[in-house]
Amino acid sequence: MTYENIIADLKQKKFAPVYFLMGDEPYYIDRISDYIADNVLQEAEKAFNQVVLYGKDIDIVAVTDYARRFPMMSQYQVIIVREAQNIRDIDNLIYYVSHPLKSTILVINFKNKKLDKRKKLYKEIEKNGILFESNKLYEDKIPEWISKHLRDRGYSIQPTAALLLTEFLGNDLGKIVMELEKLTINLPDNQKMITALHIEENIGISKDFNNIELQKALVKNDALKAFRIVDYFASNEKNNPMVVTIASLYFFFNKVFLYSMLKDKSRQSVAEKLKINYSNHKLAS
Repeated sequence: MTYENIIADLKQKKFAPVYFLMGDEPYYIDRISDYIADNVLQEAEKAFNQVVLYGKDIDIVAVTDYARRFPMMSQYQVIIVREAQNIRDIDNLIYYVSHPLKSTILVINFKNKKLDKRKKLYKEIEKNGILFESNKLYEDKIPEWISKHLRDRGYSIQPTAALLLTEFLGNDLGKIVMELEKLTINLPDNQKMITALHIEENIGISKDFNNIELQKALVKNDALKAFRIVDYFASNEKNNPMVVTIASLYFFFNKVFLYSMLKDKSRQSVAEKLKINYSNHKLAS
């Protein structure tokens, strides 16, 4: 199931007895887990029926002991296991997952790891619960993700501004969301569009002196602008670390080289081969 499917079912109070949330993108794992923690039980029910456990402190026997209890004056109990990737005997969860209690909602946060699909535990979770895999997005997908995230909240963002955020924050969705919240809070009441100027004023990323503008200057053979940007970087090393610039230029020239080798230079072919959002990129021919 997708993140959207799971949240939609939770909002309709369609609960599964087990949620196994795994993968290398913690953002969606935390969002699902937090939604369950905040919304399944009433506040008065949580004291006796909601428990948070940590994988480094327990084993599967302890987890299943909690899960096999019955709720007190409530239809459900919620057991959330954070850092479950630290549980060594996680495979023994199969003894509970094979016959889970319908009155228990067991949420397993298994970050930065994945279950082996060949194992019986994986198949039993698929059969009796929800198994969700949260994968990191590639950076070429991040500008589009930023735009959608803001659009769902009634805001929009300039393509250049989305690229600036991606360049600065990478594909860490948690950090991106935090910065977007900061930006929307600081927007004027009648402003719904985030611009590069807003990012410069609130986050500190220069809209004129950054790796994206350096790449544009190189494409246009604008030596004066390129030297100005490099001089700015040298004067502000803390905010413009050399290793980031070198990595950015490496990936940029790698794409330019791949582009030069393409026989089919149509927009669709370029976007597919170079894994870029063509609307936000322009390559030199």
